[in-house]
Amino acid sequence: MNNNALARRQFLQFLSASPLFLGLAACGLSENADRALSGPLDSLLGSGASPKDMLDLLDFEALAEEVLPPAHFGYLATGTDSGETLRANREAFDRLYLRAMRMVDTSTIDTELELLGQKLSSPIVIAPVGSQRAWHNEGELATARAAQSRNHLQILSNVASTSIEEVIAARGEPVWFQLYPTSNWATTEKMVMRAEEAGAPVVVLTVDLNSGSNRLALRRFIRQDNRDCKSCHGRGPEAWLQSKPMYDETGVKNTEFRTPGMTWDFVTRLKAITRMKVVIKGIVTAEDANSALQHGADAVIVSNHGGRAEASGWGALDSLPEVVDEVGSAIPVMVDSGFRRGTDVFKALALGAKAVCIGRPYIWGLAAFGQPGVERVLDILSAELATVMGQMGTADLQSITSKSIGRK
Repeated sequence: MNNNALARRQFLQFLSASPLFLGLAACGLSENADRALSGPLDSLLGSGASPKDMLDLLDFEALAEEVLPPAHFGYLATGTDSGETLRANREAFDRLYLRAMRMVDTSTIDTELELLGQKLSSPIVIAPVGSQRAWHNEGELATARAAQSRNHLQILSNVASTSIEEVIAARGEPVWFQLYPTSNWATTEKMVMRAEEAGAPVVVLTVDLNSGSNRLALRRFIRQDNRDCKSCHGRGPEAWLQSKPMYDETGVKNTEFRTPGMTWDFVTRLKAITRMKVVIKGIVTAEDANSALQHGADAVIVSNHGGRAEASGWGALDSLPEVVDEVGSAIPVMVDSGFRRGTDVFKALALGAKAVCIGRPYIWGLAAFGQPGVERVLDILSAELATVMGQMGTADLQSITSKSIGRK
């Protein structure tokens, strides 16, 4: 192995060992990475492919794999360990079937709802995914414009490659702000104050990565990538932070993203410094749902980080009923992880979810076509949801209940 290859391997080992593997996304900010992303895509588009050619969300996944460098696609595809939780997320949907009610007037399908005082036209929410310029040069701005054109709620990651101020301007209205905790409370205060001043009405605290995760699939994809990653990521353990505008002037260190000592007191402290509503993301048990409720959470998101946080082997949809049963109607319950079809969304709503967040699918669309790709992903999923609502005799979201599904 020559010196350059050895240096590259050592650098990638450092990145993959990071608790969040956040550094990958800086590649979208360099001229070299721009060419890496646009070259294959330009060729593909030259062959006549367009967003309209995509028939379902999985078509976008195949296209994203063709377009993206191996390490970038691997970051999207990876789960933890041998992928048991990743697979469990999808298998959970297969254990439910839909129960159709006939002779119901579904000539008009209504997907409107109210969530934390905000009126939404759809229960399909754009989940926080960081560093979106790793997949397309316009990154979060393209996603925000798609969210505006299709009128979907957007949650912005605090490790975005674009500032919250720019994203809100592109979205045309405030977005929710996702927060990764660090062991430096001063960093949390600065981030939260900035989001609140920008107009975010909600902060979404992610609590499922405090001890890191073992993303083996990602490491295997990295081995297939022959690019000089340092040319994009920079050098040194703190280099990736330079591409994350929300961390400007915080002084945060890479080591501070490991927070194994965090307890529920963090939520109490968070609520004390902000007027924003606080949502807890990463809840998968009734016990933690109760703790979130007791510590003043305004909502929870049932999530295992898309199978990327822990090797539980238990799907997020499997966790949803016990969380819903625990909190009752006290606070809204949302869910993410593994959603690919309108029937998936329907099943979650029937289990008591107020809304469903999608992550990977819209990033596949972003990688393939930019804003039009994200729009097409949202259009397909929304159309599928409307179709299944009509098929099941549920003209509005309130009509989707536990009677709408059964277990095989």
